[in-house]
Amino acid sequence: MRRDIFALVCALCVFAAAFTVDTPEAQADSCWLHNGSLMRLKAQGNNRWIYYESPRPVLRNAGVRPGTLLFNGVKNGNWYSGTARVFSKHCPGEPLEYFVEGPVRGDQRQVTVRGTREVFAQCRATGRSKADTLVFDYSHRC
Repeated sequence: MRRDIFALVCALCVFAAAFTVDTPEAQADSCWLHNGSLMRLKAQGNNRWIYYESPRPVLRNAGVRPGTLLFNGVKNGNWYSGTARVFSKHCPGEPLEYFVEGPVRGDQRQVTVRGTREVFAQCRATGRSKADTLVFDYSHRC
């Protein structure tokens, strides 16, 4: 009986895989590369979340761990807009949030968002601002 159930489950998996389109847009969870870190993109309708899957080691001092949220927002057509975060070792667990927006490249394999954020020094606002660009390159299905 267990073999029959296992065979049925395997057959259903093969059947489902035959109808899966392997493009970043079609995947609810896909992995992307960003600035030396592996990221996980989660999609639900037009809503988008990008989490650290495997952050580069230097980010650990800033409190970044697997599952830390970097971006949340929406996708309208080929355009992302939402909130990005910047992390600092001086303020672990207190990311600075700022608005970003930008295009999805035509082949759906790169997302680039830009925004302007306040510059902080030792967790204190300096009164200056800085333009930021975040680039995400599709890696693989997670």
